[in-house]
Amino acid sequence: MAGNIRVPGDRGEGSLREREEIESLREALRYHLHRYFVLDDPEMADSEYDALFDRLATLEAAHPDLVTPDSPTQRVGTAPSSKFVEIRHEAPMLSLDKCTSLDDLAAWEERCRRLLDEGDALDYFCEPKIDGVAVSLLYRDGLLARAATRGDGETGEDITANVRTIRAVPWKLEGDVPNVLEVRGEVYMPIAGFHAFNARAQQVGERTIVNPRNGAAGSLRQLDPAVTAARPLSMFCYSIGERGAADQDWRPDRHSEVMDALHSWGLRVNPRGSRQADLDGCADYVEALLQARDDLDYAIDGAVIKVDDFALRDKLGQVTRKPRWATAYKYPAEEASTEVEAVDFQVGRTGAITPVAKLKPAFVGGVTVSNATLHNMDEVKRLDLHIGDTVLIHRAGDVIPQVMKVIASKRPQDARAVQMPGNCPVCGSPIERPEGEVVARCVGGLKCGAQRKERLRHFASRQALDIEGLGDKLVEQLLAADLVENPADLYRLTVDELAGLERMGAKSAENLLRALDASKHTTFARFIQALGIREVGETTARAVVTRFKTLNALLDADLESLQAVEDVGPIIAARIVGFFADEANRRQAKELHEEIGIAWDVPQGEEAVALPLLGQTWVLTGTLAVMSRNDAKAALSSLGAKVAASVSKNTSVVVAGPGAGSKRAKAEELAIEIVDEGEFLERLNSHGKFQGGNDEA
Repeated sequence: MAGNIRVPGDRGEGSLREREEIESLREALRYHLHRYFVLDDPEMADSEYDALFDRLATLEAAHPDLVTPDSPTQRVGTAPSSKFVEIRHEAPMLSLDKCTSLDDLAAWEERCRRLLDEGDALDYFCEPKIDGVAVSLLYRDGLLARAATRGDGETGEDITANVRTIRAVPWKLEGDVPNVLEVRGEVYMPIAGFHAFNARAQQVGERTIVNPRNGAAGSLRQLDPAVTAARPLSMFCYSIGERGAADQDWRPDRHSEVMDALHSWGLRVNPRGSRQADLDGCADYVEALLQARDDLDYAIDGAVIKVDDFALRDKLGQVTRKPRWATAYKYPAEEASTEVEAVDFQVGRTGAITPVAKLKPAFVGGVTVSNATLHNMDEVKRLDLHIGDTVLIHRAGDVIPQVMKVIASKRPQDARAVQMPGNCPVCGSPIERPEGEVVARCVGGLKCGAQRKERLRHFASRQALDIEGLGDKLVEQLLAADLVENPADLYRLTVDELAGLERMGAKSAENLLRALDASKHTTFARFIQALGIREVGETTARAVVTRFKTLNALLDADLESLQAVEDVGPIIAARIVGFFADEANRRQAKELHEEIGIAWDVPQGEEAVALPLLGQTWVLTGTLAVMSRNDAKAALSSLGAKVAASVSKNTSVVVAGPGAGSKRAKAEELAIEIVDEGEFLERLNSHGKFQGGNDEA
């Protein structure tokens, strides 16, 4: 008996423990495939599914005798739903191998080179890896005849009626098209459409979509095409199924030729697709795409790198379910599942009470996170979130993670419902929820330490008076030492008082006092913005001070006169009137006005020449390398321009850096002037608002 025992790692039949693990992994993977593709109700982040899949593949590679035909590693997707007619693909729709580092990418190229002749020159085609649903389109004589899902790679589902509702998919191709053409691509839900769909669903109490990919999958598998037609879907095409037939002369030599042909025939291809001469170019592409990820209007989970030459692809061939000639460079996952350990309630600058989920630490979006915003109690109710639940969280860029979904099947018996406290957790004042509002608020006002702290932080922020050196930690120390109660107190601080604080000293104290003195020379608009009135930002503040030239005039303004101001509606007008109706706020504004020397930033008559961009609306999109977005906004505002968040027919100029997506496309559609960062900086320099860096720009 002992001679038949195999240790872990032996090739062959495998140990009982490994057999059990393999079966357990297969069962789990089948379950989650079914939930994602069939039920459209995922319970696991893609990265976690991939980890299970990779573990199973590793075990099966060590024990090939344990591989079974129905193992998830032998399939590309999942079995077709019984609701749709099955379509068998003439050529399998394969999956891709993946890499997660430049070393992995180099190792992939080396494996390719070992299978090629010494004289074979490798070049590549790179494109975004869209996080959507793989679809096959069949055109006969240029007309759309059939559309199918990838399914298990061999057999998919006939979704022709649903795909015909997608405007990005042409029913008829243009030009000299092959008699029979199979096109493959990715159907996706644009991010803007995803958010709009969920907003409408929440308003009417309907089920929301977990993520854009799930939204695309669920939309394509509707039995009623009218439902699909109401969903915001689009498509990018990325390949063809076969390179020609016996009765066709069109036989492309390269993938890049295919992409050019698809575009010329009226099919939508990703404009970010790019041919690269070598692996260094691929590495640069991967990095640039990652930097642009958060500005795209579609979800991506990486970049796809393909050998461009079809003859070399034929030499390389494929293994099992993956071609050797392509790889997917995967970016850090933006979703993960974790547990909610507690829910805290934070108090904001305006008294808003925000529930925050305290999470079991999870690695997502390239960082470890332990908090996620829950927005308000309506969101907690919509999610049906309990303390102890397992949840799916999403993090993109520097955005605070959000809870996307509660996995109800994993709720423990001792899970506890989340309850809004009756009193402020900081000052004990009552918490009220005004009629018609979703946010509950502490009514303590400036008596609430949390509101005082947040108001001071806002006052010192770059968006307000930009007081260098006055960070969160120092604000907390000043409040704890009772040295300040409101922003006006900052200007009465002394070197001795500041030097007595932890990690300050005389030199640091003097630097802060100089920064405070510099902040006194501000504009009336910044002064109003710095007060922290609800919903009064930079644009609204500028509009208000254009109409009301002095603080006293604004203090006495009524609802009617405020609503006459551009960009000020009845809600914001009520916010301003209500703010100054509070005696503490009124007194604080007057005290600050006495401390700060205001420079009038809305000149009249001849002085208006100093605002050469007055009346223009600018939009910033993409990444700015030389100047931060906040500094760019400030420079434009100082020249009289209005900086808007979206492109419209009223937009004057769009500044488009690398990664510019839907806003640039909208500007092109409306024939609006587009400039890059270099030209933008030159224009600022011509107005004396930027010095240096022009040669590089």
